[in-house]
Amino acid sequence: MTIETELTRRLAIEHPILLAPMGNVSGGTLAAAVSRAGGLGLIGAGYCDPEWLARELDRAGNARIGVGFITWSLAQRPAAFDLTLEREPAAIMLSFGDPVAFVERAKARDVPVLCQVQSVAQAREAAAAGADMIVAQGGEAGGHGAGRGTFALIPAVADAVAPVPVIAAGGIADGRGLAAALLLGAEGALVGTRFFAAEESLGHPAAKARIVAARGDDTLRTTVFDVVRRIDWPAPYTGRALGNAFARRWHGQEPALAAELDTEAAHYAIAAQSGDYETAVVFAGEAVDLIDAVAPAGDILRRMVAEAEAELAAGARRLATAGR
Repeated sequence: MTIETELTRRLAIEHPILLAPMGNVSGGTLAAAVSRAGGLGLIGAGYCDPEWLARELDRAGNARIGVGFITWSLAQRPAAFDLTLEREPAAIMLSFGDPVAFVERAKARDVPVLCQVQSVAQAREAAAAGADMIVAQGGEAGGHGAGRGTFALIPAVADAVAPVPVIAAGGIADGRGLAAALLLGAEGALVGTRFFAAEESLGHPAAKARIVAARGDDTLRTTVFDVVRRIDWPAPYTGRALGNAFARRWHGQEPALAAELDTEAAHYAIAAQSGDYETAVVFAGEAVDLIDAVAPAGDILRRMVAEAEAELAAGARRLATAGR
């Protein structure tokens, strides 16, 4: 069977899977690999450094890719948005901030806009702003997000913004997750942590190894890695990451960390540079239990699609048998 949805039709892709635009992980090579396998790769523009973004766009070559932005950071460094529009991306994704001005500019260039949200109220606001698609991100997701669980959030958002298509994010790392998202009313899935552990990702090999070895119970939502990196993320957003020695020392002790920030920030910078992940952050979601190896992005995507097709077909057979 072929999984064709409103997402695949609108973005002209073969499979309903998007690469989450993970900062410093989803570079041009990974985005291109996902797109060439039939999904859509999104470069993670992170904190909107135009020089970094230009390099990663070049690395994507002629692949049809998109770019994802942290909206509050983009408002401070809009040159990255101008650069992206000049490259005629397949889509733009906006997360964590008021998208209105950027939605209008992208749509004026006929670029589809995806807005990521963490609540039903945010979904309604994004739809009213003109978003072409809504990404409903549950708290199971790696990296920054909020508290709602994916399983309950997807159908609530789908009901609230219909007929705007909804894409599920958070805790999806295999075909079972994709199949579940489709049954809950999503038109596809945005996948992050599973592609962090792809051969083509920009993630450090030691970080990928920690993801493969980790379990969902090893993750936590925290602000300590933002504090030590001097990144002022707005409430209510926290980052889900793998627990490590640094988190065990400072999580819940943020005022004390702030008081020692000059010393701790210097130590942290050295750790991040050297790949010491008992101190440096590895943002990862609860679905790490399902990741057993580093693999090529194309293989990951094709396996996920095949599993989803099998799960959906098996479910239909079970229902048919039960109805006899």
